Amino acid sequence: MRMILAGARPVVLVALIATPALAQRTTDEAARVAAVTATPAYFAAPEPFEALPAGAATRRGAADGRAFSMPSAHMGAERLLEFHLGDAVFGKLWVTAPSATRASDGLGPLFNARSCQTCHPGDGRGHPPADLSPAGSRLGMVLRLSVPASPDQIAAHLATIPGHRPTLPEPTYGSQLQDRAIAGLAPEGRLDITYQVFPVPLAGGEVAHLRRPTYRVGDPGQGPLAPDAMFSPRVAPQMIGLGLLEAVPDADIIARADPEDADGDGISGRAAMVWSVEVQAPALGRFGHKAGVASLREMVAAAFATDLGLSNPLFPDPAGDCTAAQIACRTAPSGEDPGLRDGREVDGATLDLVTFYTRNLAVPERRAPADPQILRGKAVFNSTGCTACHNPKFVTARLPDRPEQSFQLIWPYTDLLLHDMGPGLADHRPEGTASGREWRTAPLWGIGLTEVVTGRASYLHDGRARSLLEAVLWHGGEAQPARDRVVAMPPEDRAALIRFLESL
Repeated sequence: MRMILAGARPVVLVALIATPALAQRTTDEAARVAAVTATPAYFAAPEPFEALPAGAATRRGAADGRAFSMPSAHMGAERLLEFHLGDAVFGKLWVTAPSATRASDGLGPLFNARSCQTCHPGDGRGHPPADLSPAGSRLGMVLRLSVPASPDQIAAHLATIPGHRPTLPEPTYGSQLQDRAIAGLAPEGRLDITYQVFPVPLAGGEVAHLRRPTYRVGDPGQGPLAPDAMFSPRVAPQMIGLGLLEAVPDADIIARADPEDADGDGISGRAAMVWSVEVQAPALGRFGHKAGVASLREMVAAAFATDLGLSNPLFPDPAGDCTAAQIACRTAPSGEDPGLRDGREVDGATLDLVTFYTRNLAVPERRAPADPQILRGKAVFNSTGCTACHNPKFVTARLPDRPEQSFQLIWPYTDLLLHDMGPGLADHRPEGTASGREWRTAPLWGIGLTEVVTGRASYLHDGRARSLLEAVLWHGGEAQPARDRVVAMPPEDRAALIRFLESL
């Protein structure tokens, strides 16, 4: 370990994942990046390039149901073919083994969906079921599971990560509740949700109504969960711009961290350190609601393994998330074949195709950034303190092998750090170095097109918020002062703020 200084903030670096994003900038380049990412002095007009949130990769004119499914704008023909091949795999329906369609079998034995696309409608966000009855569809929303552990119960490599919070998968049901199963097996259970609606008075006589969710496991297939089981509901995140977030230099993310709030501004973002299965070393986490995954390839591989039950080079168990207690699951037929797909249900080439597709889903251009109400909302967003976590701009690293992501000014509105969001949003379930009250700052680009793409307006990690205003009002912890300013501001400022968010 070594110490570096980022401004006045001490930052601890551990061994990070070996990616091109670690390349050091030259002094001149660093100065250019600092200038272009600085906070503007005034808000009477859009900033240069603000309409292009993904730089040259921004997809222009995409504002309909396909807005999140387009390739990076400046992709060459050969790479475009690779993108469409990955798209085909992303939407493919997998089937139970053994089958006549050997290239598509291996699903399960337990699973949450038959395709990646099912949980990411239009490559956008999942959402809670519209029908909360036991028969309602739960696709696009999962329940993560774990139990507390002592340091001596976890793998030795995890103990090398400073601040790692020891947990283990739930002994019977594993790390995630699978609510679907192949023929002959029963699903593990069902995620049941109830809501309590309560009012929040706002300045100017307005009233918002928030819904507080309660979660339980219905019809557990193998008996009750462990008494100390912790669970966390998660909706699938939107897929746009992920390759650009992967290309942000690690040092630029870590430089914004202030875990002890040394500058006294009440914001104490922390860099998430995780174990990378891909490189077998500690790495900076940046993907997932708690920044629990370091790279896109690992994120895709984990989804194949846990959500669909498909073995792959990084997670080779054909039984997926089945535990030792689930005998029938562990002895069910698999789709592995020594003469096909490198012996895995998903081979390395297929994993790479889906990773490439995921890396290159384009961010749509901004809508009307010069509109006077949107500019006013941008000023309110800044003065309210939202940018302390939702950092507007980064510049990606130079990546010769990834031209779509190389050295681009991007506007994701996230710092990719962990923040304490207060008791209202707490899931009370640690993950890696994240506590039960911490969440990674969600990127905001594209958020105004959520309902257009998915057909539903739902926000936050569990989709409880039915509007952007509701999402803001759920903020607590480090964001409580900013949230309270939104409550107290004049209605016209609040409306401008929401209009600005809708334009992203």
